[in-house]
Formats: sequence, C-alpha cells, structure tokens
Amino acid sequence: MMSADRKLFTLVATLIGVSIVLSYTLTQYTVLLFGVNEFHFVIRQSIFGFLSLVIMFGLSQLDPDVWLNRIGFTLFFGSLVLMIAMPFLPESVVSEVGGAKRWIKVAGFSLAPVEFFKVGFIYFLAWSFSRKLGHHDGMGLKREFQRFAPYALIFVGSMFIIAFLQKDLGQVVVLGLTLLFMLIFAGSSFKFFFSILGGIATAIVIFILTAEHRILRIKSWWALAQNSVLGLLPESVASKLRVPVEVEPYQIGHSLNAIHNGGFFGTGLGNGTFKLGFLSEVHTDFVLAGLAEEFGFVGVLFVVSLFMWILQRIFKIANRAEDTKIYLFSIGIGLILAFSFMVNAYGISGITPIKGLSVPFLSYGGSAMLGASFGIGMVLMASKKAKMDERG
Repeated sequence: MMSADRKLFTLVATLIGVSIVLSYTLTQYTVLLFGVNEFHFVIRQSIFGFLSLVIMFGLSQLDPDVWLNRIGFTLFFGSLVLMIAMPFLPESVVSEVGGAKRWIKVAGFSLAPVEFFKVGFIYFLAWSFSRKLGHHDGMGLKREFQRFAPYALIFVGSMFIIAFLQKDLGQVVVLGLTLLFMLIFAGSSFKFFFSILGGIATAIVIFILTAEHRILRIKSWWALAQNSVLGLLPESVASKLRVPVEVEPYQIGHSLNAIHNGGFFGTGLGNGTFKLGFLSEVHTDFVLAGLAEEFGFVGVLFVVSLFMWILQRIFKIANRAEDTKIYLFSIGIGLILAFSFMVNAYGISGITPIKGLSVPFLSYGGSAMLGASFGIGMVLMASKKAKMDERG
C-alpha cells in the first residue's frame, strides 16, 4: 500500500499556521473586551492546530480498508445522537448562546458536534451512494425519487435538528449543496438534480420565513445590495422593493471598509483598525476581512491559492481512486470545504447574507478545525489506495 499524500498534509498545516498568526494579530481588541491575556486566543488556537495535525497524521497511518468505515460511522451516528440529546442536557454540560444549544463543554473547551457530524454525514452518503446509486439510464425520474427517498428522510431529519433546534441555517445550506452535487457525481440525472435543487431552495425559504432573526438578516443584507440591483429596475418597481436605510448592515459595511483599507499590500501585521471594535470578533466569521486589511490583496491571494491547491489535491485523490466510496467521500470533503469558504467569502463581501460560517482551517475555533481535520485525515488515509505518482 502506498504512503499518504504528503503535499495535502503540508498545505493544510501551512493554512493552520496562518490561522495561528491571525488569531494573535486580529484579537487585540477582543482580549481587552473579555479581559483575558493577550496570548489567550493564540495559545488556544495553537493547541487546536497541534491536535489537528496529530489527528490528520494519525489517521493517515491507518489502514483504510479497516478504519474508514469505523471512523466514518462513529462520527455520523455519534454526532447525531449528541445533537439529538443536547436540547435535554443541563447547562453545566451544554453551552447555550442565543437560545440555541450547539456546544458541549469538554475540559474547559466547547465543542460543536455538528462539525464532526458533517464529516460523518458525507462518509455515510459516500458509502451508501457507492452501493445503490449510479446507472440511472432508462430509470425515469419517479424511480430516481423512490431510490433517493431514504436519504431524503435522513437529510430532512438531520437538517431539522441543525436548523430548528440549533438555529444554524448556514450549515444546512452547505450540507444541502454538498448532498446535491454528490448526487451528480454518484450518477443521478440532471433532471433529478434540478428537481432536488428546487426542493432544497424551497426548504431554505421556509426556514428563513419561520424565524424572525433570519428575516432581519435578509433585510439587513438587502439594505446593502439594493442600490446596485434596484438601479436596473423602473422606479415604480424599485420603490416597492427598497427597505429603510436604518437597517443597513453595519457589520458588512465595516467588513467592506476593512477590505478596501487593506489595498494591495495591506496595512501591515498588527496595524489593522477595523478589528478595534468595529468588527465583532473579527478572528472568527470575518477573518478574511481582517486578513485583507492587514495583508491586502496579496495576503488574500496567498490564502485563496493555498486553499485552491488543497482542493486540487483532494479532487486528484478522488480522481485517482478506484474505490467508488473513496472517490465520493473525497469529492464530498472537497465540496464541503469549498462551499464553506465560498459562503463565508460571499457573506463578508456583501454578495450574499452572512451565514455565520467559519473559514475552514483559518477562522478561530476548535470544533471547526478539529472536525475538518478528521475529514482531511480520512482523505489522507484513503489516498494510500489512490494511484498517486511520486511527482503528483
């Protein structure tokens, strides 16, 4: 059996290194706000980064024929049970923020089971799709829907837990897009693809309309985007779609100003100004805006190039794999990382509403980094069965 893909491990380790630097330089105001040591966040991020490297390296050494199923199903069913149980657990065990119980307290840290569930969910889909899907020729749309029904029930049940009990629509959007595109790679027809796309879009609209805070978030985003869009329409139509200026999203406004302030080369390490109370906890959801201000277009280009290279390695492993399960799982991990990055980038630049999603391996936070490290570690484990040449 071949060795795991070293380039992928090195690229992810580099991105984690960048996140540790950002967790220090972007938290100057936050440490004062919370009254903690100036190295509080960088120490914690370093711990998470080290554990992530250990997880990825450890998983890469395991036999994929033995351990992929064990780890994948443990993440799927274990995280699902935890998410179901969390609303009924006491506050001494589960942290509640904004009326949602998303984090379990473990040894002074808070971990979100949904970050590990995503990896397990992708593995479950890859395992199941490799057994049952594909070869749709002549099957017909009705038969495809019948074949998809069990997955739809699992997806709807899981999304109910994430969207309603944990109030995390952003994760639903990313998982829905990942499921949708995995169906295409698993061999479903384009007619079925667009039918499911319409269903997911309808579900997202329902989720938005059933929660006041999501409606306000849409209005806040539209307040920023309306001028460029409504200018193309007749005034009689535009006046009916225009929302009051007072709901203008100050977070997005400060994010755009931070990006503009960075220019081409940035203000320099530690010299950003919008992290000083203008953008709340910029080291998490708005880390790309903080990066753009201090490192400019060059810094953003470096991170985007690094991220694209990571995706290229993942998709190359998928392409070289002879095992359909490994192919679909690698595709799924690449897709969920890509969609998470895109949703965050579009949100902080005002193109779409903010979803509260972190940037994989870059934003501060242990759950997202550790969860993603399990995904990358399993891909590294699987890469030992892919035909990767030494130069590859």
